[in-house]
Amino acid sequence: MSDSLSTAPAAEAPDAASGAAPLLSVDGVTVRFGGIVALNKVSFDVPRQKVLGLIGPNGAGKTTLFNCLSRLYEPNEGDIRFDGKSVLKMRPHDIAPLGIGRTFQNLALFERMSVLQNVLVGVHNWTGTGFLSNALRLPRVRQEEQAVRDHAMEVIRFLNLEPIIDQPVAGQPFGTLKRVELARALAGKPRLLLMDEPAGGLNHEEIEELADVIRHIRDRLNVTILLVEHHMGLVMNVSDHVVALDFGAKLAEGTPEEVRADPEVIRAYLGEDV
Repeated sequence: MSDSLSTAPAAEAPDAASGAAPLLSVDGVTVRFGGIVALNKVSFDVPRQKVLGLIGPNGAGKTTLFNCLSRLYEPNEGDIRFDGKSVLKMRPHDIAPLGIGRTFQNLALFERMSVLQNVLVGVHNWTGTGFLSNALRLPRVRQEEQAVRDHAMEVIRFLNLEPIIDQPVAGQPFGTLKRVELARALAGKPRLLLMDEPAGGLNHEEIEELADVIRHIRDRLNVTILLVEHHMGLVMNVSDHVVALDFGAKLAEGTPEEVRADPEVIRAYLGEDV
């Protein structure tokens, strides 16, 4: 993995003992779909520049929570605060400029476009020139275009995608497609990265590489990560903190070691007889 990406988001590392406010706070969030309660008064905090793993069996409410964060769903109760500000008062297209990026469980890439073009799509939220400036090709437009391309190139190098930069996305191996989607998310300079099942469809070697990538994003880019994942080995390996959900409610919270040993978590995953 490249050591570049000098223009990636950076922030002063907080002192864990200083009581710094969490970057993300989920406070009593409840979501109902008709008579079904998808989330039931779920609360937890995501500390700055940490990885929080969100786990639970299928149907536990993990993706529903992600969709609330992305403003695709509207909670019936509760609040979600990013850096102290409620995201529930914002429109969906305001989320990325706020500093929240996301990868998706189902890839959503532009197959006919090149790797570079796909990554450039992620940069749009921090460009500032308007229609008239672009139409007149003013100098600041060219400067911005160069800055955008330079940043996209740094992200591509960071994720070792440079050898295929001009190749179309269509036909690339699945693990490579996952990295392209991650590069597109990082191109938006997020402070918080939501990763939805990033290990899905990857082999053992690719999952080990993904674990290294997640750590590097946290440690070198100073990005906070909220990770939804079924692969328990990955979650326990990279997370600083873990929250377990079951049937829409918070089941357990703590360090990976604490959650892994929690009897309720074991019961939810393995059954009553364990």
